[in-house]
Amino acid sequence: MKLPLSWLREFVQLPADWNVRELAARLTQAGFEVEAITPAAEGFTGVVVARIISAEPHPQASKLQVCRVRVSDDSGADGAPAAAADLQIVCGAPNARPGLVSALAIVGARLPGDKTIGAAQLRGVQSQGMLCSSRELALGEDIDGILELPDEAPLGIDLRRYLDLDDSVLELNITANRGDAMSVLGIAREVATLADTSLKGSVVTTGTLLTPTLRAPSNPDGEKITLRLEPRAGAARLLARVVRGVDNTRVSPLWLRERLRRAGLRAISPVVDVTNYVMLELGQPLHAYDMARVHGGLAARRARAGERMQLLDGREIELDTDVLVIADEGGAVGLAGVMGGASSAINASTTDVVLEAAWFKPEIVAGRARRFGLQTDAAQRFERGVDWRGQERALALAKRLMLDIAGGTAGPVVTSELPDELPRPAGVSLRYKQLERLLGISLAPSHVEQRLKCLGLEVTSNSGGWSVQPPSWRFDIAIEADLIEEVGRIGGLDMIEERASQLPIEPRVLNSGEVEERVVLRTLNGRGYQEVITFGFVDPALQQQLFADQPSIEVLNPISAELAVMRSSLWPGLINAARTNLQRQQTRLRLFEIAHRFLRDGDQYREQKMLAGIALGSRYPEQWGAKATPVDFFDVKDDLQVLLALGGSAAEFSFEPSSLNCLHPGRSARVLRGGTAVGHIGELHPNLVRSLDLTYAPLLFELDYLDTFRAKLAQFREVSRYPQIRRDISFTVPEHVAFASLRERVSLVAGDLLQQISAFDLYQGKGVEIGRKSVALGLILQDLSRTLTDQDADRVVHAVLGDLQSKLDARIRE
Repeated sequence: MKLPLSWLREFVQLPADWNVRELAARLTQAGFEVEAITPAAEGFTGVVVARIISAEPHPQASKLQVCRVRVSDDSGADGAPAAAADLQIVCGAPNARPGLVSALAIVGARLPGDKTIGAAQLRGVQSQGMLCSSRELALGEDIDGILELPDEAPLGIDLRRYLDLDDSVLELNITANRGDAMSVLGIAREVATLADTSLKGSVVTTGTLLTPTLRAPSNPDGEKITLRLEPRAGAARLLARVVRGVDNTRVSPLWLRERLRRAGLRAISPVVDVTNYVMLELGQPLHAYDMARVHGGLAARRARAGERMQLLDGREIELDTDVLVIADEGGAVGLAGVMGGASSAINASTTDVVLEAAWFKPEIVAGRARRFGLQTDAAQRFERGVDWRGQERALALAKRLMLDIAGGTAGPVVTSELPDELPRPAGVSLRYKQLERLLGISLAPSHVEQRLKCLGLEVTSNSGGWSVQPPSWRFDIAIEADLIEEVGRIGGLDMIEERASQLPIEPRVLNSGEVEERVVLRTLNGRGYQEVITFGFVDPALQQQLFADQPSIEVLNPISAELAVMRSSLWPGLINAARTNLQRQQTRLRLFEIAHRFLRDGDQYREQKMLAGIALGSRYPEQWGAKATPVDFFDVKDDLQVLLALGGSAAEFSFEPSSLNCLHPGRSARVLRGGTAVGHIGELHPNLVRSLDLTYAPLLFELDYLDTFRAKLAQFREVSRYPQIRRDISFTVPEHVAFASLRERVSLVAGDLLQQISAFDLYQGKGVEIGRKSVALGLILQDLSRTLTDQDADRVVHAVLGDLQSKLDARIRE
């Protein structure tokens, strides 16, 4: 939200020692983060207010005029204008005319874009400067030519000073629970509380301050429009008034266009500009309908099955029955709280207007804009909640503005209300002891009451604390902790002294059957991996690329089209994180995440805790002692094996070739525990590497966390006092036989005498039959009760070789 400082000052007087940075710091500490402070306009110099005295056709160009422009009100001794105050300017703007007050860039002026104005000859006529448009001054889009200023603007004054273009604009990040602060009035309430002052008098009495003071004739006996509310549809208040005789072809005054521009909105027409202005100032969205295109009255109701409507942006949508609409006798004319319909839209020929203000339940508006791919200022406010008592004030301000700017006559306000469906916030109890316990400080009861009352809360003392009634605009206050937060926030969280914790500390009983998560985290960190946290929502296109055969769980109200399904794996989030880092020149990455994935089995849904990781780039950090070589399957497998050993059951895990479609068919494997799959590891498929525009092929792994990190219970195991014997055996086997299969057979035959097995040589090539590989194993044998003899070792080796020959087609190498 953008907030011009000058607009805020009209609502509240800032302390003398508060500059804009101090104000930003105070707001940030109070929970309204100021993300940026920007000037109201780009830098330019040498532009002054001037009046066109005469405008004659250019003798050599039909589209140009030669203007005599006055930049001073100083007069000579006889009262005639001083000649030195008049300049000759050649201008091509269609609205240049005698008597117009505009902006003149004199010779030597510097405009946005580092453009310097000098004297020039235009088609043989001398021009001593340039009359400027809004675009040339970076003050918005042109409105029919050069800038038009009020007739009373003092000539010769610097334009930046006259329009207060050195004003500061604060960009505020308003949290989702503080919809009441999404307006100038809302922030003014907070600033008044922080500065221990009050809103200016006219804000309290009339609800707004306006510059200039507006006239607002009305006709209490004027035309009315009928309104109707459908019970339990989500709309509890609907107000409207008719304004006839509006001239919507006029141009909104400069002061209003400037305020809209500084707040980030574009001026369109008087009727639209007024509704936008009221929303920004008071936080109450309004909608204007062309009365000539409204059939009968207006109703707030749920959409009918199959009902369709055309939005203002031209799209035609089909409405669901849970969508609240504003409708006339012909059907839906607006998506309630989001956007109006094209059938009743305001245009230049509109003369009669219906102004509508409403209160909708936030939950009935939330998500509807995103469902239809929309994001509107009105929806942002309605889905966070607006003041349910603020509609009359908004319509009063809109009437005053519209009649002054576009003329016309206003009828009375018509109100339709469902009292039983309006908010009825209950009083909230605040205990002094609980406030002191949670904040960790002691405050005088009078200070607590003062802070709460400054926020507009009704406070009543009782024996143990206070009973507090929130105002109509503070619908976020519902429990005691909310009040305690307000007391601390307004007093300044940085003013709370640090204290030692008084909370009881109860050690958690560890389950000896699981590996602690912090051990897993430390292990991965020690292997060079960094933890990331990604969204549980992912891009449906990316998930479909990775897991085409898995059904996705769609999100009903996605944040965006790129986050429209629940993740069925942690890999999409990790791949996106890796791509983002690669775009920022981070070429060596090791990332991991522990989180849940979401699976659908028919009509059933389940969550599953997973550990996933991604590695790409070089094997080691850049160094002088070794060439940069890319990380490969066995590097990541080694990392994985360290993890699998944490539970003391490394021997239970094995790897077998995988056929997962998103992984490289020759560089991937399933991870098994006791024959049951618990995860996958592998290199991303080359086709996906190309389609995702990745510089390197990443290595990925994903494990079922709970099944993988079940720990073996610790048991005493005697250490043998007798020496070990090592025997090496060498043989060939078919090339598809994995080491895991060899280890399994050897362990089964050798039994308890086998203490360790390792593969110390692997060879394929000359001297080895095609389709086979040569493997050399080292066996460490040891007994707990005696020293093994050579004959014992030989018997074990012969038994092992015999088994390998019969079970795995092993052939002994001579």
